Amino acid sequence: MSSPPANTDPSRKLVFDGCFNFRDLGGYPTVDGHTTRWRRLFRADGLSRLTESDLAILRELGIATVIDLRTVLEADTQGRFPEGVDGVSYHHLPLTDTLPGEEESADWERSAFVAERYLGMLSEGIETVSAAVRLLADPSRQPAVFHCSVGKDRTGVLSGLVLGFLGVSDEVIVDDYALSYEAMLRVLEHLLDRYPDASEIVERYRPVILSAEPASMAGFVAGVRSAYGSFDALAETLGLSSDVEVLRTEFLE
Repeated sequence: MSSPPANTDPSRKLVFDGCFNFRDLGGYPTVDGHTTRWRRLFRADGLSRLTESDLAILRELGIATVIDLRTVLEADTQGRFPEGVDGVSYHHLPLTDTLPGEEESADWERSAFVAERYLGMLSEGIETVSAAVRLLADPSRQPAVFHCSVGKDRTGVLSGLVLGFLGVSDEVIVDDYALSYEAMLRVLEHLLDRYPDASEIVERYRPVILSAEPASMAGFVAGVRSAYGSFDALAETLGLSSDVEVLRTEFLE
């Protein structure tokens, strides 16, 4: 599978001290000849450890909205986006209620299993998906960033859906998802360094952390098309057709 040229743009991956997987979703071609706008929509991992220099970058980007897809437990234990950051509206919209258990860790090496988990996230989090799309379609809430803990799975699901709604091809959606693998190596290293006494537990979750196979997202996208027919049909089912039209107006050039 060939990656679109936009994937290699140095502007796509932003470097922060407090997170590892912050990326711009701009520069992606759509099937009808448009391109997603740069510096309007971002995906990321956890934003609770941002430094002052990180927050300065967010101010430079003009971030107006943060959407947190983590569980309530994660937000309570890891912390939320810092309060009182001027101009930033924080929205906690859990996509799932639970996290992968250690007993299924090895299953994450199988792309078909991961794709099914992602489809389950869509089913379980259908209200979150709808609420997030409505937020993103509000011009007053842009630029926006959505995130989970590592920025790969729940963030990958929402990113795949939003890019699909915008008309980005399935191949490009898959390529964007696969960009997380490099960041996951850094996440794993960080966890091992930060929690040396829990290194055995971290290692047992290695398959979950490093699982970013293109086939996983390809299976998810195929599952969406199988269940709904198209991304437009999914938007109609969710009552989001008008919001998706606004998304395209706001995020495409």
